[in-house]
Amino acid sequence: MSFRALVLSQGADRKVSGTVETLSEDRLPAGDVTVAVDYSTLNYKDGLVLTSGGGLVKTWPHVGGIDFAGTVEASDNPGFKAGDKVVLNGWRVGEIHWGGYATKARVKGDWLVKLPAAISTKRAMAIGTAGYTSMLCVIALEKHGLKPASGEILVTGAAGGVGSVAVAILAKLGYNVVAATGRPQEGDYLKSLGATTILDRKELTEAPDRPLLSERFAGVVDTVSGVMFARALAQVKYGGAAAVCGLAAGPAFPGSILPFILRSVSVYGIDSVMLPKGPREEAWKRLGTDLPLDKLDSTVSDAGLSDLMALGPKILKGEVRGRVVVDVSK
Repeated sequence: MSFRALVLSQGADRKVSGTVETLSEDRLPAGDVTVAVDYSTLNYKDGLVLTSGGGLVKTWPHVGGIDFAGTVEASDNPGFKAGDKVVLNGWRVGEIHWGGYATKARVKGDWLVKLPAAISTKRAMAIGTAGYTSMLCVIALEKHGLKPASGEILVTGAAGGVGSVAVAILAKLGYNVVAATGRPQEGDYLKSLGATTILDRKELTEAPDRPLLSERFAGVVDTVSGVMFARALAQVKYGGAAAVCGLAAGPAFPGSILPFILRSVSVYGIDSVMLPKGPREEAWKRLGTDLPLDKLDSTVSDAGLSDLMALGPKILKGEVRGRVVVDVSK
């Protein structure tokens, strides 16, 4: 049996090239579940793998794709049987383990989650790691005690994949969402997802460099880090919280301890890669009920395996709106 895959290689200049190839099934890595992949998607981390490897890939040639959704074809894991619809996010699949940019994948069953009936494999990849991470952020803010009556929730990088889904979920749950973006032309798009207010990111990056600013936000979903997060944190209300999940502006931020000790602000770090199965299942169950799937569809653009090499640099530059769903049969 054979399958199609986007096979990546790294040259002496460390640049990555990729070609769509037909491979024998015996090339698949070890695992106890084989999945016929329907769709994958494109995340920031995928962009790194597609362009330079990003230090994430240890062995070449490689098949990227940190997400996939499809149908179990064969299983030696008692938790899954042929015909089950499943989704995978993280576990370093697409990095050190071959991933979803192929028509077949073989993985450990413990890495898979059964899809809720309300979510098709295509919509699962419209959600992807980005949407699943957004849901984890929302759950963290809820567990902190935030409610719609608590006040405005700021979402940074709102026009990106994580941000778009976070805006849509929070709006459906009744929150007043402030969507911060460096692309003001996306204002109508963000309002269609439910954002109440559009904030030009300059209002955060060019805010006064003070550890505390006027209190405004009950909570923050931060996908960016850097100066934006520092200025957002300085505006979180007493007892508020931020869920942090991204570092598009780098891992450092010029922050201060003062919001934590003078305003009792909490920060929740959100990891989507190695998260245990229970919280994953909770997040996917919630996505089946709390994400407005019709609005999700408006965030999606379609691609095939042959489009990915061109899309990789674009997502790193912040030039991709919303979510890209990759039909691996194309």
